Amino acid sequence: MDENALLKAIAGGDDLALRQLFEGNAPWMAARLRRSMPADAVEDVLQNTFIAAWKGAPRFKGEGLVGAWLWGIARRQAAMWLRKHEQRRTESELPTDLPGRSDPATSAANSTDLQRALDGLGPPGSEHRELVRLLWAEGHSVAETASCLGIPEGTVKSRAFRVRRLLKAALQQGGTQ
Repeated sequence: MDENALLKAIAGGDDLALRQLFEGNAPWMAARLRRSMPADAVEDVLQNTFIAAWKGAPRFKGEGLVGAWLWGIARRQAAMWLRKHEQRRTESELPTDLPGRSDPATSAANSTDLQRALDGLGPPGSEHRELVRLLWAEGHSVAETASCLGIPEGTVKSRAFRVRRLLKAALQQGGTQ
C-alpha cells in the first residue's frame, strides 16, 4: 500500500496502517533528528510526530509527499521538545555529541574518514553513492528512494545493508591506520 493510501486508511481508523507508516518512515526520521537533538529526545519526538499524524490524517489533502508532510510534523515536534526541555538543561548537562560541540580536530578527522569511506563506494553518481545520497544525506524513505532509482524497495533495502557494511568496514580500517 502506498503512503497516500496508508494515510487514508489511518483517517478511517486503521491502526495497522499507522504501524506501516511508522515502520516505513521512523528510521530515516530518527536518523535526521539525531543530528540536532539529544538521543534521549528522539523517541519522544517520533512518538509525538506519529500521534499528530494519526490525528491529522483526515486533513492530509494528498498534495506533496507523505514523507515531507511527516517531516514537517517532526520538525515542529522537535522544536516544541527543545523549547520545553532545553531551558532546564545547564551547559554542563548538554550532550557533547551535538554539532559544533566536539573537538575541531576530532570533527575534521571524522569528516575525512567518512569522505574516504564514501569515496570507496565509487564516484559520485554511482549506484552506491546515489543510494547514500537519497537515503541518508537527503533523508528519503525507502519507497521514495526506490521510486527515484527505478528499483524495487527490497533492492533498496539489500543495497543499503551492503553499503552499511562497506562503510563500517572502511571506517574501521581507516581508524586503525
